Amino acid sequence: MAGRKEFTGTVISDKMQKTVTVKILHLSKHPKYSKVVKKYAKFKAHDEAGIAKMGDVVRIEETRPLSKDKRFRVIEVVKRAQLKPVVLKEEV
Repeated sequence: MAGRKEFTGTVISDKMQKTVTVKILHLSKHPKYSKVVKKYAKFKAHDEAGIAKMGDVVRIEETRPLSKDKRFRVIEVVKRAQLKPVVLKEEV
């Protein structure tokens, strides 16, 4: 029995309840020109606990269909997003 597909990608949207959109980067070499080409794919993944936030790097795994277009689930958060500090300007 073959294993389930696993991908690592970046969360680009967490606006839905219990669902995150993950962008996967796939590098491939062009057959004729030998240039490395970037290809992207977006998947919706189930996040039951709501642990993944926008900008996080997560690992997702294939699962049974959970909705019309949700076929993956979040296994773990590999790396948290770096939050930039917000500087408020004081009026003088």
